[in-house]
Amino acid sequence: MADLPTHTIVFEILTRLPAKDVGRSKSVCKQWYALLSTQDFVKIHCSRLVVSSNQRVLLIDDLTCSVRPIISNNNDYGPSSTVTFPFHHQNNDVSILSHLNGLLCVCLNHTYELLLWNPTTTAFKRLSTPDSHGFYINNLDAIGLYVDADDDYKVLHIKRRSGVLGVYVYSREVDSWRNIPFITRQEYLSPHFNWSAGTFCGGTLYFTVCECWIGGTNVVICFDVNSEQFKEISFPPVPSNGMVQGVLLNVKNVLHMFASTGMFEMTIDLWTLQGDYWIKVLSCPPIPPISLSLWCNITHYVTNGNWFVMTKLGKLFTIEMDMKPFECFYPVSWFRGFKGAVFVQTIVSPSI
Repeated sequence: MADLPTHTIVFEILTRLPAKDVGRSKSVCKQWYALLSTQDFVKIHCSRLVVSSNQRVLLIDDLTCSVRPIISNNNDYGPSSTVTFPFHHQNNDVSILSHLNGLLCVCLNHTYELLLWNPTTTAFKRLSTPDSHGFYINNLDAIGLYVDADDDYKVLHIKRRSGVLGVYVYSREVDSWRNIPFITRQEYLSPHFNWSAGTFCGGTLYFTVCECWIGGTNVVICFDVNSEQFKEISFPPVPSNGMVQGVLLNVKNVLHMFASTGMFEMTIDLWTLQGDYWIKVLSCPPIPPISLSLWCNITHYVTNGNWFVMTKLGKLFTIEMDMKPFECFYPVSWFRGFKGAVFVQTIVSPSI
């Protein structure tokens, strides 16, 4: 260490500080402010903060918006702290559509506007434009947040309007929207098909597209974020004699799906994507009976080796798995009612 330049030593130390401490460190001197504002610093700092101690759960209800840590020794929530939205809203009518590296893509339900928001730094950016870009309609649109090979954060917005599909990409770098081509089966444009939020994994955004009745069609749509090409792959071969739900997650840059099927008794399997084919990793043990009131309060699932079914109040139950614990939590990309997210505290900015 004695032979390393002072600048290198300072850089290595600062990239390991919590996000809020980095914000405070910017006021130390002009040199530190310049260093901590570079994209290289932000990228390395972000990569080193993906650990369980730096993850938070953000939950929104009609009265409050709160952030809670996840306690690693019991995988439950820690004490909550109240968050004040830095943008105008009406009665917390904010839906969280996608999240990546500390940024949340949210929708203001009373105006349909899309925003990028970092709840750690409180910075936000409105994505809506006078020419009608950046407006989201629930149950018709789909959103995916990703970063391309040039480290440009982008939003993919899939819009279904009266049987017509429009696909648009927002670039943080150039602060504008543009249209890209996407030809798919006409039936996927119907409101009978539900599009999930996009899950970013290995340079690709993945969406589940599921028909809203028993025995319907279920597929996965893939978007290569660098070539901007779409393709369709099959859904895991799950039984179709009941309701089907597939929720996606990125575990160490490998795509997994938490697939549940059934009606009165649910079967839950974990699948992983290898090439264009799904491989079953394991079948979960039977889930204990859950009352309807509790089931409706489930917000998300999260894994740290075991699977944890979470509600707003904390952990509902644990699905025991014989897996080595991970260094951070991996949430599925679905929250009931879009009213929450598991995110990493970073200094990634919603604007350049």
